[in-house]
Amino acid sequence: MVAPASRFVCQQCGASHAKWAGRCEGCGGWNTVVEESPRPTGRTVGRRIAFEPLAGDHVEPERLATGISELDRVFGGGMVRGTAVLVSGDPGIGKSTLLLQAMTALGELGVPNVYVSGEESVSQLRLRAKRVGQTQSPLLLAAETNVRDILASLDAPTQAAAVVIDSIQTMYLDGLDSAPGSVAQVRACAQELIRLAKRRGITLILVGHVTKDGQIAGPRVLEHMVDAVLHFEGERGHNFRILRAYKNRFGATDEIGVFEMGDRGLREVANPSALFLPEHDGDVTGSAVFAGIEGNRPILMEIQALAAPSPLATPRRSVVGWDGNRLAMLLAVLDTRCGLALSGYDVYLNVVGGLKVSEPAADLAVVAALVSSLASRPMPAKTVAFGEVGLSGEVRPVGRADARFKEAAKLGFGTAICPRGGETGAAPLKTLETATLTDMLAAIGEGEALVSPRARSKTVGHR
Repeated sequence: MVAPASRFVCQQCGASHAKWAGRCEGCGGWNTVVEESPRPTGRTVGRRIAFEPLAGDHVEPERLATGISELDRVFGGGMVRGTAVLVSGDPGIGKSTLLLQAMTALGELGVPNVYVSGEESVSQLRLRAKRVGQTQSPLLLAAETNVRDILASLDAPTQAAAVVIDSIQTMYLDGLDSAPGSVAQVRACAQELIRLAKRRGITLILVGHVTKDGQIAGPRVLEHMVDAVLHFEGERGHNFRILRAYKNRFGATDEIGVFEMGDRGLREVANPSALFLPEHDGDVTGSAVFAGIEGNRPILMEIQALAAPSPLATPRRSVVGWDGNRLAMLLAVLDTRCGLALSGYDVYLNVVGGLKVSEPAADLAVVAALVSSLASRPMPAKTVAFGEVGLSGEVRPVGRADARFKEAAKLGFGTAICPRGGETGAAPLKTLETATLTDMLAAIGEGEALVSPRARSKTVGHR
């Protein structure tokens, strides 16, 4: 029998090559191609599998609720037994702290669970537990990187209901020649651990490293193998951390949980809107409140903009927490449809609190903040805005308007600038419906266009 030939695999994207190359043709990375020896496989005769009809009894999956409501919200009501979850995030963002708090909380509820670390010793884990005030939980700890030993220790019916592997890049199988963290090792280790979790009904949580671009390190197939992918994100200059679900087979995608980092670990934030709202002593220009939706939760957040005359031939465009391409589109619409000459201004846009907004409904709030900064006039007090802006200057309706209205009214806002034709019939606050950007400019100017006389003379209405 001919021995299987070795292959050359990129450690960044997982692409296979016939021979070694200094640069990967798949992702363009340099010095990422490494020779790997495939595992020997023997030919076996397959067995017949039993097929079942689509119609049948449906059993709701059993969930493990940690008691941390923000974490359980992202999971969809709790961790499902027998599933695999991948948790990623930047170094030092708080992944290990969050999972240690979750496992200790489960242990206090009488759920047997295990925390296996390949990066820290047991003493270091105990110090972390002491710092967060969780030293009496019956959580079992282990410092191990050999997957064979981990599988042998966990392969028992009553050993553990939940297991954390921190991190999958430090694990290795002794049957492979490649180093821990390589594509072959990450794929094979994850496959073995997931197979055990499915067979024993264990909730498996894998911690994954990220690259400098923010992508999960290792092969892309790892994200397809697991049942849920959660990303822990946040700005180092802020105490707020956001756990965001990008994939969840047993819950809603794009759901978020908000936490605050403190001296005693992570604390859940039950009402994030109150934290992300502005706390200004007086009227401030260039600030607007956006009523957004993150997953199933409405959140109010402050959007700040600054338009300053630019001495450069090509003005600066700096964006934090939003899409820079969408800002460029809105600036073009304001210039062409509303006559606001922003081409000679440096424009800075910031979503306060380290949040990242992706929904198009933020267009109207961004426009309001930009115009407020350009005209040096503050927005009307206790006013929120939401709506999508089209290229012709029209304001389009967005979904979940009722939830946005209720959240704004609950926090004391009395007016909402929203698209015309949306769900405004039973809104618990005053609504200023706008069909075009021209209507919106007049609305926030309380009857006058909130622009300079020069720009007002160029304003064109599109209806």
